[in-house]
Amino acid sequence: MTSAKRDQLIQDGYCVFPGILPPGLLSDLQRVTGEILDGLPTEHEQDNRSTGSMVSVYEHPLFADLIALPEAQEALRSLGFAKAGFSSGYIISKPPKSPRLFWHYDWAGWDAPESFTEQVPQIFFMYYLTDTRRENGCLRVVPGSHTQDNDLIPLLDEAHTPELLRAADPSRPAFSDRPDEVDVPITAGDLLIGDSRLLHAAHANNSDARRTVITLWFHPDTHLLGERLQAFIGDMVSDPPAEWPEATRNKTEAMLARYSGDAAAWPWNRHRPYPAPVS
Repeated sequence: MTSAKRDQLIQDGYCVFPGILPPGLLSDLQRVTGEILDGLPTEHEQDNRSTGSMVSVYEHPLFADLIALPEAQEALRSLGFAKAGFSSGYIISKPPKSPRLFWHYDWAGWDAPESFTEQVPQIFFMYYLTDTRRENGCLRVVPGSHTQDNDLIPLLDEAHTPELLRAADPSRPAFSDRPDEVDVPITAGDLLIGDSRLLHAAHANNSDARRTVITLWFHPDTHLLGERLQAFIGDMVSDPPAEWPEATRNKTEAMLARYSGDAAAWPWNRHRPYPAPVS
């Protein structure tokens, strides 16, 4: 186990594994994502100026290799997670001269008691396809906000509303500078693993080029979670396209966070209570 990275993930909510992507796969992903993004209608970028594109990784079978990447699964095991199931993922590409991404967390199971423990119900894998820095929209995070109350939480509205996606009002708290935030610049090919409960955002892309990241959501050691939360996670799972080659579908299917029980799933809730409930 990589104890320093494990400690950082538990304490800060994220850690980085350098150079996880094989160079050939990185090159293929750059080419395929470029082709997909070039084919999007102009209004897609206009309607998603803050986030950038949100295109399912099921747009191309190449992403099955990324979902099942052995180097990434080994990184997870080094953090102490025996197995993690996949639910979904997106190509997220901020266009040139686009505004900040709003503060948010990816987790939507806040009714579940496990959401307020050190047990990690969902993680994100972020693979940036270009080097990132403040000028081209690198990630920014609030360390510790995955398990600790933060005074930004009650100021946030529902994430991914049309107003936030268009960055219609950049003066809103969701776009603000925070005294406890840190930048997380990344080298293309690195793997950033983060707790999906972590408050995160991104700087504006002031460069003349796209800033593309592929985000995948995994759920480690779901057998340690209550059955209602397992059912909630199972409801998040999306199936690989029927038209994919059988071997590719099977590779993806083997990674999915399926739930086969009959428990009622927790409801979808993106509003983290503030303050957090006392167990």
